[in-house]
Amino acid sequence: MAAQASAQITFYEGDGLRGRAFTANSQVRDFSRNGFNDRASSVVVDRGQWEVCEDANFRGQCMVLRRGSYETLAGMGMNNRISSVRPVPVRDSYDNEAPPPLAQPSYEWRRRPSERIVDVPVSSVHAVLGTPEQRCWVERQQVNEPSRPSAGGVIAGALIGGILGHQVGGGTGRDVATAGGAIAGAAIGNNVANQNNTSTRDVRRCESVGNQQPQYWDVAYNYRGVQHRVQLSTPPGSTIAVNSKTGEPRM
Repeated sequence: MAAQASAQITFYEGDGLRGRAFTANSQVRDFSRNGFNDRASSVVVDRGQWEVCEDANFRGQCMVLRRGSYETLAGMGMNNRISSVRPVPVRDSYDNEAPPPLAQPSYEWRRRPSERIVDVPVSSVHAVLGTPEQRCWVERQQVNEPSRPSAGGVIAGALIGGILGHQVGGGTGRDVATAGGAIAGAAIGNNVANQNNTSTRDVRRCESVGNQQPQYWDVAYNYRGVQHRVQLSTPPGSTIAVNSKTGEPRM
């Protein structure tokens, strides 16, 4: 009797304490009588401790929930499976206790069972993207090394150029041709030696990549002449549910 008098639990159709809600202050043997059978996806235990079961009359798999916010029931295997609930004495531990909940409900815009909800048109929606990220990788490529004089190439080119120049003309002209051929041959030999002056290295490259996934949606709506704004984790529809008195959003 004492446990029932101080206990309260609220079930929500959607994850994150969203959607239609159903509150119990005492045991409920069959959720089908309240139109909530196999519909609960998240739970808030406001007071006391409760045992939820997958079948009517507290049969099938059952788990004990402590005070706090259970934003999803999927992890404990009870999503859309609860058919009955009852308060249980407050104890330090139960063999069939669910994983620890959040200390307090983290979503303050959750719908209260007794409040009147109205749908109002959304006036604007802006998807807010994340900051760009830098993506880096390493690729292997050929790079040209700084040119260095090649003694072997210079000497070989000079000898070949001198021989060819010596065969041109005669007398003083032959001497001039020999010297010119040697100089040209040395330059050509040095260039030929440097043509193969490349190596393979690992090069790090980076580029900025824009975050195309929105972090949240900034939603604006007008209710009774007052402009409201709310940030949502999912894109809204054409309307948004709000409290009929305050205009606060309800998800």
